[in-house]
Amino acid sequence: MTVSGNGVLVVPAFLVCYHNFILIHWSYTIANKVGTKGQIVIDKRIRDSLGIEPGWIALQTLVDDYVEIYFVGPEHNRSLMGSLKKFVDPELVRGLSWAEIRELAWSRAVMERYLPETEPVDEVS
Repeated sequence: MTVSGNGVLVVPAFLVCYHNFILIHWSYTIANKVGTKGQIVIDKRIRDSLGIEPGWIALQTLVDDYVEIYFVGPEHNRSLMGSLKKFVDPELVRGLSWAEIRELAWSRAVMERYLPETEPVDEVS
C-alpha cells in the first residue's frame, strides 16, 4: 500500500465478487472526518466513477462492523418505449393473449437458466 501526494491510501489490486463476476481493480481508501451531524463526504473521484449525482438516494446497511452504501438514481421521465424491442420476436407472440405471452417468457427464462442445452419453447402448452 502507498500513500499518494494528496493523502489517498492506494490499496493494491484485489478481487471483488459482484453478481457472480469477479472484478480486479485498484481501490482508494479515503479518510474523512465525520461531521457533527454524522455526515461524511463521498470523495469526488468515487462519485464520478459511480456516476452519483445530486438527488440520488444512499441506502445504508450495517454489516458486522462496517457500513455498505448503495446508491439509487432518481426517477426519470424519459420514455422507455421500445427499450425491450430487441428481446421480442413479433412473429412468436402474434395472436397470443398477454397471459400466454407471459407464460411463454417464463418458460423460456426457466429453460435458459436451468436447462441451457435444450431447445427453447416456441409455443404455449
